[in-house]
Amino acid sequence: MDAGQQPATLVDETLIIDLVYVFAFCAGGVFFAVAPFAVVHLLQARRTRQVAHKTEQMVECGMPPIGDAWIRYCATYYLYALVFVAFAVDVLYLIPVAVVYDRVYPIRDLVEVLIFVGILSLVIVYAWKKGVFEWKRRTSPAPK
Repeated sequence: MDAGQQPATLVDETLIIDLVYVFAFCAGGVFFAVAPFAVVHLLQARRTRQVAHKTEQMVECGMPPIGDAWIRYCATYYLYALVFVAFAVDVLYLIPVAVVYDRVYPIRDLVEVLIFVGILSLVIVYAWKKGVFEWKRRTSPAPK
């Protein structure tokens, strides 16, 4: 055995310990993914107070459901949501940069932030020009 080599049993034990950590982490992830479904299943309402002559439908907030659940939403809502998501994602970039700002390369960090915020500003201008932020009230046709 060379001076730089370790005994085979020590390497095997280290490998096994590392694998135990990996499997424990995976098992914890599966547990945290499945546990909410199990808790909801255990705590869900089996029967409601207002089931008489309603084919045992669930009732939200004590009020019977009115109308169809499948309604069409205006595309403006989706565009507005996409713009919101775009600006929520920028926090994922700006917070870590702000935490380490001015540590190693402050000028480079400032330029990166300015470029990023500039691109986001162009997104706002584009959405504004397309009319995403204008809420036009739709009037329904008069009943016949």
